[in-house]
Amino acid sequence: MSESKFEKIALIIEKRIISGEYPPNFKLPTHKSLAAEIDTTPATVAKAYKLLIDKKKIESFVGRGSFVCGQSSLEKVIHPTDNDSEINLSILQPDLLENVTELSSAYSRCAQAFTPDLIGYAEHSGHEKHRLAGVAWAKSYGLEYGSSENTLLVDGAQNALALAIIALTKPGDTIAVESLTYPGILAIASLYRRNVCPVAMDNEGMIPDVLEKVTRESNPALVIVVPSHQNPTGVTMSEERRKAIAKVILKSDCWLVEDDIYGFLNSDVIPAICNRIPDQGIHITSLSKAISPAMRCGFMKMPEALVSQLASHIRTNIWLSSPLNYAVASYLIENGCAYDMAERQRKLAVRRQAIARDLFSCISGSLAGFHIWLPLPEKWTGDHLTMEAKNRNVLISSGSYFSCDGHDPKNVRISLMSVSNEQQLEKGLSTLSDLMHSEARTFLPF
Repeated sequence: MSESKFEKIALIIEKRIISGEYPPNFKLPTHKSLAAEIDTTPATVAKAYKLLIDKKKIESFVGRGSFVCGQSSLEKVIHPTDNDSEINLSILQPDLLENVTELSSAYSRCAQAFTPDLIGYAEHSGHEKHRLAGVAWAKSYGLEYGSSENTLLVDGAQNALALAIIALTKPGDTIAVESLTYPGILAIASLYRRNVCPVAMDNEGMIPDVLEKVTRESNPALVIVVPSHQNPTGVTMSEERRKAIAKVILKSDCWLVEDDIYGFLNSDVIPAICNRIPDQGIHITSLSKAISPAMRCGFMKMPEALVSQLASHIRTNIWLSSPLNYAVASYLIENGCAYDMAERQRKLAVRRQAIARDLFSCISGSLAGFHIWLPLPEKWTGDHLTMEAKNRNVLISSGSYFSCDGHDPKNVRISLMSVSNEQQLEKGLSTLSDLMHSEARTFLPF
């Protein structure tokens, strides 16, 4: 066979990847089966696969086969920047300026009280005192039945999500997620070759009837939900919806991961889903959104049967999260400062939501969330608006990054808390408003 033949085959496969017929992490046909399909030889298919490997379109593993390369848009969603001319509305974090003074004081105080056990190894995913602080934090926002025995310390919620996926699923397993979901979940699934199954949502989040159908038909090993101020839609599950989700999980063989890092933003405490499924639910929370993402302090409460397994994964990967940071976290939780800081962030979010809603009347979702999920006029796509906003030094996140299948939901996510200066926030939001009401074709390069 000529060289042009395997190049044509590679092009056929590439088109199937682009069209979605071969999605990310899809296992490609064997050389023999594809050769039979397109009337060629296995050797020619092998050459085509080698070409696609060189182009980083596919990956091959001895004994496992060839797979479409996983895709992660995480780095496209979050744009850390040191450029002072840019208004960064892409990062979901607290207003850090609000917390600097108290954090500085807490770190200084704890530094003066260092003991040998804080600068050495520790068993059981860190010190009991620090785990109990995590139990208290999570209980304040709706989680029951946590203890120092069933709560582990992790390097933030992202680390907890990765641990749950790696420990409780295997390559090729299905994970059910909200149809619009946090890209960090998609990135983990892609990297570790787990299949993602989207579950439709409404104005309260994941729909129980649809989840029940998915559990029957797709047999997911894991279900992941963000019940409060969901990223990106901003919706919050009512207590009744949480009961309904728990009921579906109880009738299935799935584990549920409840990522409730925004629970502190609820004006009234809403009981956790995991309260109703203690033997099937893993609850995650952290201090990243209320206090500081740099602390990397997360708390993972799980069924007793999983504690040893998850603790082994922590030891294998990082041994333990830094006791130094947890000493500060525990101090802030025990003296009540952590709750005061969280409440200040909630009130600030309410104020900034009001600023955004004065400009954009089409916003739905939470009145206290860190972000808005902004629907776009017909003339705009999320990718185009994101690009043109960047040209005007405003950074936002296209809705396509949150879609399990990459389609454009015709929304963008805008963080309201990532700039400390509210004049800058208003300037960025006004720029977006002006842009949305302009003719899209005026700004697009085609």
